[in-house]
Amino acid sequence: MKKILQLGCGMVGRAMALDLSENYQVTVVDKDKTALDTLSGIINITTIHQDITNKEEIIKLAYRSDLVLSAVPGFMGFQTIEDVIKAGKNIVDISFFPEDAYELDELAKKNSVSVIVDCGVAPGMSNFIAGYHYNKMIIEDFECMVGGLPFIREFPFQYKAPFSPIDVVEEYIRPARMVVNSTIITKPALSDREYVFIPDIGTLEAFNTDGLRSLIKNLKIPNMKEKTLRYPNHIDLILALKESGFFDMNPIKMEDHKFTPIEFTSKILFNKWKLNPDDKEFTVMTIKIIGIENNKKVSYNYYLFDIYDADNKISSMARTTGYTATAIVNYILLFGLEQKGIIAPEILGQNENTFNFVMNYLKARKVNYIHSKEMIN
Repeated sequence: MKKILQLGCGMVGRAMALDLSENYQVTVVDKDKTALDTLSGIINITTIHQDITNKEEIIKLAYRSDLVLSAVPGFMGFQTIEDVIKAGKNIVDISFFPEDAYELDELAKKNSVSVIVDCGVAPGMSNFIAGYHYNKMIIEDFECMVGGLPFIREFPFQYKAPFSPIDVVEEYIRPARMVVNSTIITKPALSDREYVFIPDIGTLEAFNTDGLRSLIKNLKIPNMKEKTLRYPNHIDLILALKESGFFDMNPIKMEDHKFTPIEFTSKILFNKWKLNPDDKEFTVMTIKIIGIENNKKVSYNYYLFDIYDADNKISSMARTTGYTATAIVNYILLFGLEQKGIIAPEILGQNENTFNFVMNYLKARKVNYIHSKEMIN
């Protein structure tokens, strides 16, 4: 039985470990013993209570594994990948770190390692789907809207996060890149607000975030944008915090203590945003791809609406993010991957066999991407 080293055991990490344990021996590392205890007694899962920033130990564990899966917080993602590359092991990553992954491309190729980054729902499946159609048509416009939200709208934020609040906050302050008429432009995060009607939920509010990631580098599409979805009025509270300085990264001193406002805010928001195991939530994503196929203008529309798995107590965001990554893990371990270096999902998606494998893998787990095609006159 092949061995997988998984770094991180948050809500998404737990879902991935359970999924992979059906066919592989999984070793899960985390410094949070309480999180590891949720996997206690599961066949084919071994847990190690260990700080992932301990490079020497992580490299030793990686050496003994066939593949590494990284589910660490974003601020740890880049360094974790670099450590695993030095161990000479292939790695699939969902950490959504702010650094440019391609800075590690040369090192990965030197060590003959395949590094698949951004293997979540968005970025991740949004890139994967874009890559698939990019190989079959001339895409003129690409638009993705995505959000994960609780069914119960609690005052004041109407939001729950299945991962670290600091990662969400950074999404709210990182400038959003998009492509307009083949030119990369940057707008403030949270800008260009609009109301969007979602059939299964109702009216949500969409705003710019920096979710295109490697699509900007790898696909030459004249117009591309990505927006995040939240309940109406959520963003007003976030803007109030932002404008008041609660997300500042410069340290401030109070008496004998020094801290950054963003760290303080993240600690406070953790309790308000914490997604508990029994909280019912959903993930929704829409993708619109317009372009020329067989000399005709067409529109492909994808729709994902996924809900909390009550039987196994797995959040929808954990399912839609985690199972994308475990699909790629399975594909690599079953069929191998010749390409070395940093590999984005849109590159993998251009291979029809890979695309079909991942879509079928997700469908088997009831993560369904409903799609349709329309002719445009």
